[in-house]
Amino acid sequence: MTSTTAVPALIRTAARAVLAKEQAEGVGARVRRSIGTHSLRNFDPFLMLDEFHVAPPAGFSDHPHRGFETVTYMLKGEFEHEDFAGHRGRIAAGDLQWMTAGRGIVHAEVPVADENAGLQLWVNLPGKDKMMEPRYQELRGAELPTVTPADGVSIKLIAGEAFGASAKVHTLTPICYFDVTMGADAKVNLPVPSGFNVFLYILEGSLSVGGNLLAARQHECVVLDPVTPGNDNPKSEVPIVASPSGSRFVFIGGEPIGEQIYQHGPFVMNSAEEIRQAMVDYHAGKNGFERAPEFRSEISSRVARW
Repeated sequence: MTSTTAVPALIRTAARAVLAKEQAEGVGARVRRSIGTHSLRNFDPFLMLDEFHVAPPAGFSDHPHRGFETVTYMLKGEFEHEDFAGHRGRIAAGDLQWMTAGRGIVHAEVPVADENAGLQLWVNLPGKDKMMEPRYQELRGAELPTVTPADGVSIKLIAGEAFGASAKVHTLTPICYFDVTMGADAKVNLPVPSGFNVFLYILEGSLSVGGNLLAARQHECVVLDPVTPGNDNPKSEVPIVASPSGSRFVFIGGEPIGEQIYQHGPFVMNSAEEIRQAMVDYHAGKNGFERAPEFRSEISSRVARW
């Protein structure tokens, strides 16, 4: 007779906290960018994370994408979107839009309410998927499962799985994305595969992160140290302790793709030649951008020309 002993999860430590400074983006929009700055250029598989605040008549008029995914999670208000394939819809506070640009898409994103805020995450695609057909996944807030693993802790699962629950969205790269709310002095250990790159972004309040309990505050992005190479334990955890005022943050992790990243504005490919080709295709209206030259979205007319 043999017995097995469960191997305890590895405890991640926090490497550093980076403040997301406010900057202008689009037409009249204000964003706080954490991933995608000089301080934290890329964090494979993630390319960018923006916390955006937009009020009419500001917005994001017609613009292209190729080679990655945009993940929009609304925190306040409502946004309308429209693309050159005829897809049009709205997402409100708590809703999720997971758009795979693939070989090419042109779209606009315009605020509807007087006050609008949300997060937009850019996720890289593996080279084999960069020229796939575009697709959308849209989920209402009520479709995102919520778990309460500890006193004073509520977790909404946007992507991935934790504490016996699984999100509905399908990701091409293994990803976890949680919206976590913690009451005063609440504690939780968040599970994440040991091979994932992991970070969190604080929306409200302050907290301490990782086995070293690094202190972090609102608008800071905390990057977790990777697991030591060669360690075959598939499980890791990130300890979180909320401050006396509580906290809300997003916890995001993903399996690194490990490929070269070449980015030029809205195009993300694996080589400089592929970037040049994306620009040629967009301006010539071919290889996925056939509808681009003639496309003018209706909703872009609501965006001011400042």
